[in-house]
Amino acid sequence: MRDITSKQVTLRTARAVGIIFCSANSIELINSGSLPKGNLFDVARAAGFLGAKLTPQLLPHCHPVTIDAMDFTFEFISPEIHSELFSADVLSRTGIVISGEAKSIGRTGIEMETLTAVSVAALEIYDMLKPVDTALEIGHIKLLEKKGGKSDRNRFTESTPTCAVLVCSDSTANGTREDKSGKLVKAMLENVKATVLHYKVLPDDKDAIQAQIKEWVKDDVQFIFTTGGTGLGPRDNTTNAVREILERDADGITEAMRSFGQMRTPMAMMSRSIAGTIANTLIVTLPGSTNGARESLEAILPGVFHARKMMEGGSH
Repeated sequence: MRDITSKQVTLRTARAVGIIFCSANSIELINSGSLPKGNLFDVARAAGFLGAKLTPQLLPHCHPVTIDAMDFTFEFISPEIHSELFSADVLSRTGIVISGEAKSIGRTGIEMETLTAVSVAALEIYDMLKPVDTALEIGHIKLLEKKGGKSDRNRFTESTPTCAVLVCSDSTANGTREDKSGKLVKAMLENVKATVLHYKVLPDDKDAIQAQIKEWVKDDVQFIFTTGGTGLGPRDNTTNAVREILERDADGITEAMRSFGQMRTPMAMMSRSIAGTIANTLIVTLPGSTNGARESLEAILPGVFHARKMMEGGSH
């Protein structure tokens, strides 16, 4: 199964729809409560719930998800109600439109569970109508909408963010250690369609770090990411250097980073990473380890890019 451990836990939603075509006589029996197997829609709703819960057992690549909310609506086909969903030839027939909606807070979407639920609800209706209807047909099952996770990335990157990466490391600056975390940060930023204007290596020296950040702020670089110097070592100076020149703190960003990291290693609590703004530039200090930098960025990308809009007076 696909590795989803790097994904953020977010609210995921999905809406799906399907149709079971039936005769006009079946609709009359449903409305009069005369079906031989009893109440149709209550049983179909329960079957849909069971189908959603069993989806990972039916589809091998589906991860188990927590279904935090799910419901169905059942409506007879109506051109007035369903004209935006189906074509005229579909709307000219008689049948039942099954609509399903679900919510989940997790690392992966809930669209397959919703589609399965609609499909199983349709099958249950088929089973209950088959004694009285020989012209049943299931079709037009489709996903109407999904939200959360990757599908929401575009709203955070409507414009191309401009970034700079500053590696703060004595050993890397003097050539005795190869930089890996800074290059990884650069690649991850570019992977979410950010433009990395600057990449630079400096020793973990307060004056040099502050001077470089101020220069990039003057050039209106929108986001500055530093790596290194966020631990408890005697030469871990980056956090103090950045803190002295910040105008506003953004503690929620680093809370998210440490919380995300803590679920993967207890060492995450040792990070002294900070984030904040100078003018309209957001600065985020990342750990110097490759894993620490990667996990910290996984925790905040691409949502952190929304900070620029907020700093310029935009809404949440």
